[in-house]
Amino acid sequence: MTTFRNVFRAELLKLRKSPIWLLALISPALTSLVALLESGGADGDGPWIGALSTAALLHGLLFLPLLSGVFAAFVCRFEHVGGGWKQLLALPVSRGSVYLSKFAVVMGLLLATQLLLLAGLLLAGAIRGWPSPIPWDALAQSLLGGWAACLPIAALQLGASALWQSFAAPLALNVVFTLPSILIANSETYGPWYPWAQPALATIPWAAESFGAFEAPYGKLMLVVAGSFVLFFAAGFAYFSRKTA
Repeated sequence: MTTFRNVFRAELLKLRKSPIWLLALISPALTSLVALLESGGADGDGPWIGALSTAALLHGLLFLPLLSGVFAAFVCRFEHVGGGWKQLLALPVSRGSVYLSKFAVVMGLLLATQLLLLAGLLLAGAIRGWPSPIPWDALAQSLLGGWAACLPIAALQLGASALWQSFAAPLALNVVFTLPSILIANSETYGPWYPWAQPALATIPWAAESFGAFEAPYGKLMLVVAGSFVLFFAAGFAYFSRKTA
């Protein structure tokens, strides 16, 4: 059987000349630009916390959920063309390695997006002369937390992308569920349980004054994220294990 490493490298080669890499630049660039143009912090917490609040509301609430769906659709797009699934699954590769490698690529692209956002915020801080020291703990918790909170959406979208041959169908589904998160994120009752609101809730700087679902305990939020991820990934993996075309 082909190892996971070889399957993962093959997935990366498929995307090497794809414009998908440019998509990882859009949200960090826009979010960093907004942070650069803003002058103050969030409720007196300073420009760094203000930048993270901007990242939560723009990047975490809108772009991260959408990118999770776009990346998942892209990694399945090649197999939906010309009977690609039959050709791939006929090779001496385990279905587990194929599915895990595709999921790893999606999460790797999201991690690259987060690292680009970090670079953009640091550049904005250097240009505007934001005060030192840089709050590395807050940056790490917000950006890594936002990335981890994408696990359930990525798992759900990968399963949907493997199920539907249409490239647009899983993306439309993702948009339909992303837009209501703008309102649901403000609900202390429902926000932490809604997967499309979780990236924003995990990105918001917890040192800043919060409201609604943004007051939910960080540990509780991550526990809900972990449970949702296990459920969605298991469902998608079970379907893929029985996939015939």
